[in-house]
Amino acid sequence: MDDGFHIDNEFLTKTIIIATGTGSFKPKKFPLKMNQEIEKKVHYYINDPNKYANQTVGVFGGGDSALDWAVELANRSQVKIIHRRKEFRGLESSVNKLRKLKNVEILTPYLPKKISLSDNQLTVELKKTGSSEISYQKFDQIIVAYGFRADNRFVRNWGVNLKGTHITVGPEMNTNVPGIYAIGDAINYEGRVPLIGLGFGEAQIAINAIMRKLFPEKTLTIHSTSI
Repeated sequence: MDDGFHIDNEFLTKTIIIATGTGSFKPKKFPLKMNQEIEKKVHYYINDPNKYANQTVGVFGGGDSALDWAVELANRSQVKIIHRRKEFRGLESSVNKLRKLKNVEILTPYLPKKISLSDNQLTVELKKTGSSEISYQKFDQIIVAYGFRADNRFVRNWGVNLKGTHITVGPEMNTNVPGIYAIGDAINYEGRVPLIGLGFGEAQIAINAIMRKLFPEKTLTIHSTSI
């Protein structure tokens, strides 16, 4: 843009450096068909554990996030933690702590198959892996802790070119959109290795290119450790 880039209708900038690493993070969704009313009871973050007090909460996942949330919620809720394997990926100490709590039920190995809402309560059909056994469990709320996906493809909305999930850049870390640069693990080019030291160098290359573009009349002084 000739006058720069408008961000959220609040900021105006002449250049942008994208340094988002492997990408913005979005939670992996609960893999069941849900309507809007059901989705209101399915959560991927917990801002206030007290909102779940005196409720039956299902926690789906087997990593540290799932176990930590289950431990926290067990202080005020009935908790059922559901994982697709018998073994958890998270800390064994967290699993042992949960096993000792009377208000916590561990259901393994189960996969969710269907979900419905009736009388303001969720019913989830669980299938035991490796068998035809089906279990129906009721919850007031569900916490999904299946991890996150990193993705830089959102920059396509800005007209920025990607190759796979990485941003394509030129020798000055410039993208195909004039004024937008990218550095670090957000980018890739032949011979690049994902090291933080290299990312710092790419940042300096981008900044120098931006300074030459914005202030062509000025002479840039580059300092080197070899001087």
